[in-house]
Amino acid sequence: MLTPEEWVRQHVVQFLIEEKKYPSSLINIEKELIFNGLKRRYDIVIFNSDGSIFLVVECKRSTVPILQNTFDQIARYNMVLKSQYLMVTNGLNHYYCTMDYEAKQYHFLRNIPDYSKT
Repeated sequence: MLTPEEWVRQHVVQFLIEEKKYPSSLINIEKELIFNGLKRRYDIVIFNSDGSIFLVVECKRSTVPILQNTFDQIARYNMVLKSQYLMVTNGLNHYYCTMDYEAKQYHFLRNIPDYSKT
């Protein structure tokens, strides 16, 4: 069903495929994960060719502002997924981060790398 959040998710997938050149075979959409015994669903995950996770994307509908709780949500998911990059978007505003697991922090970026640069 094309909900407002699904509209954002589909546009992000097209952006990742068309603009960033990520192969659709490495993109996984809306799968379940278990965090602290609770079932959750991530929006989009992009895998590296070795099966590790390259990017986790959290999508919100365009009327939902991106606030700290959205970053907290993706950070909780990433405790399980261990992605190299994170993206949070509501279709209008996009935020990109890279993870520094050693320092236990993330760094904001202007963009995520194209597939050819990974």
